[in-house]
Amino acid sequence: MAGYLSETDFVMVEEGFSTRDLLEELTLGASQATTDEVAAFFVADLGAVVRKHFCFLKCLPRVRPFYAVKCNSSLGVLKVLAELGLGFSCANKAEMELVQRIGVPASKIIYANPCKQIAHIKYAAKHGVRLLSFDNEIELAKVVKSHPSARMVLCIATDDSHSLSRLSFKFGASLKSCRHLLENAKKSHVEVVGVSFHIGSDCPDPQAYAQSIADARLVFEIGAELGHRMHILDLGGGFPGVEGTKVRFEEITSVINSALDLYFPEDCGVDILAKLGRYYVTSAFTLVISIIAKKEVLLDQPSREEENSSAPKTIVYHLHEGVYGIFNSVLFDNTCPTPILQKCNKHLYHCAASSLCLYPGKVTTIFTHVLSFFHIVFLL
Repeated sequence: MAGYLSETDFVMVEEGFSTRDLLEELTLGASQATTDEVAAFFVADLGAVVRKHFCFLKCLPRVRPFYAVKCNSSLGVLKVLAELGLGFSCANKAEMELVQRIGVPASKIIYANPCKQIAHIKYAAKHGVRLLSFDNEIELAKVVKSHPSARMVLCIATDDSHSLSRLSFKFGASLKSCRHLLENAKKSHVEVVGVSFHIGSDCPDPQAYAQSIADARLVFEIGAELGHRMHILDLGGGFPGVEGTKVRFEEITSVINSALDLYFPEDCGVDILAKLGRYYVTSAFTLVISIIAKKEVLLDQPSREEENSSAPKTIVYHLHEGVYGIFNSVLFDNTCPTPILQKCNKHLYHCAASSLCLYPGKVTTIFTHVLSFFHIVFLL
């Protein structure tokens, strides 16, 4: 162990003791301890994070995982992943400061935001973070001026037309522009060491990875022709974090492994990375939140003849958090939670995600973000 975790970072529980068991204790204790409103909080099963890691190593043995800090920056998560040897993908100065504060060396950090503030580039230069990404001339010029010793990774656009969260409309260089960018980098004496891409989140077509890996091979060849010594391939993220998705994680990794064997065989000398976020943390976190009101409503708009007590009805539950707070994934990722009733004096729901109103029988689940003002209890 590298020494990132201490005994104060988590709660050990006996074998067979589940998250549900802990929730019962916590919610009962909270309802008995105070007459005030019980604040929402998360329970994180760090054992689930560890299991996800070993599943990743088994399915993608050639790929070195980096964790996308922006997905969930809880210290417990970061320390566990650091203990497991992961690198960290940071989007800004605050994230670089955070992971370096817990002892992660600069050599395990990628400053992977294609749109960087100059002050943050200077921070990376001062603190030894040398691996940065770019996808346009302006970004390249900023790095040349503020971090001349940086090693750059060229981010290319992908076909993410089938993905739920599309990124290529704002990030990634087209294949046609790659030669020009690599030529400019060479003229500016900038070392371009690799290629990255991201097919977006929740992509139902694993072949999108295969096509992007093939495109990366073409960019590698252009780079070699221009004198760049490329040795990093970054597969990005977008891997599912829960069961029941349209495409299973194992199906995606099977396609990736075949494409890597074809375009980047084991003896080619290329270090293959991936930047994962929700894959590691989605299934590990459970939100506990109070129901503040409920009302009976008609299930559908009735006709005039049906406007009586026999019309089908349902119950709508209201929570004290909404889509502009913890439930932002409802807006940004088109997701809804699966509610699980946790009976106690305060009538709390324990959920795997978040929403303003829960409609029984019409919800699915995913959770990716944790806000710092919530209390988090860790399980291992």
